[in-house]
Amino acid sequence: MSEENKRVDRREFLLAGGIVGAGVAAAVGVVVKDRLPAAPVDPTGEQTIRRLPVLKTLKPKPNEDDHVRMQRELVKAMAKPVEQRRWIMVIDIRKCIGCYACTIGCVAENKLPPGVVYRPVTTTEIGEYPNLRIKFLPRPCMQCENPSCVPVCPVKATWKRPDGVVTIDYDKCIGCRYCLNACPYGARTSDFGRTYASESAHGAPQGENRPVEGPSAPWEHQPNNEYAKSWRRDGHNSPVGNARKCHFCLHRLEVGQPPMCVTTCIGRATYFGDANDPESLVSELIVKNNVQRLLEHWGNKPQCYYIV
Repeated sequence: MSEENKRVDRREFLLAGGIVGAGVAAAVGVVVKDRLPAAPVDPTGEQTIRRLPVLKTLKPKPNEDDHVRMQRELVKAMAKPVEQRRWIMVIDIRKCIGCYACTIGCVAENKLPPGVVYRPVTTTEIGEYPNLRIKFLPRPCMQCENPSCVPVCPVKATWKRPDGVVTIDYDKCIGCRYCLNACPYGARTSDFGRTYASESAHGAPQGENRPVEGPSAPWEHQPNNEYAKSWRRDGHNSPVGNARKCHFCLHRLEVGQPPMCVTTCIGRATYFGDANDPESLVSELIVKNNVQRLLEHWGNKPQCYYIV
């Protein structure tokens, strides 16, 4: 091979991707405009309507339980075309007790491996001893109206749906992690193919590098149903190697069930619903309470609200 060809090959390699940072693989994809994949187009209109047979025999009543009301409103929202819905989450941090039930429920629902967390709960100490208290802050994906993670994706593997949920196409994602760096909330993590069984077997202390390959338990190979598809993590199949994030449990919404974190919250601190419905519980909560959103000065317009 001539020196000129070697230089051309090197240039093509750099365009296609390389190792970025301390051992972190960042495949950046080809940047030539006409070779970029087209942005995904989500279905809209009548084909996205879901007439769900949920709560058909349970008639609504005054002062209905909040969870029953939210599920009823979810069914109502799903009966509209997707572009007429706008999903939001409201978290009452006055009620959060730091039990991590939402975190564990999310891990179980989405079969998340070690290092992948969609719903962490941060802990902050306020005051000075002996007069101090602990504040807990659950942090799902903010499903931003102006998501900074979307424009940085070189292969258009992440985008915002008509209902406001920011999603990832695992088959397109090349694991470059640009979106991880762009998200001001740290709401995205990478799937390195780890398993709980292999980490337990090797007994590595927390914080040390753990082996990617190793033994695993049978339940760790069960497929998850994110984005209403079946994903198996055998070998290096997607979503191994991909960026991953909270998606408001879209696969549950399709069958009339709220996100798992809403269902498992024992303090009933998490609410979910359609902000385009002025009669919904979430619409009431964000106007009746002292509500804040995280890092509003970034201009992302997060769709997760906190009652403080």
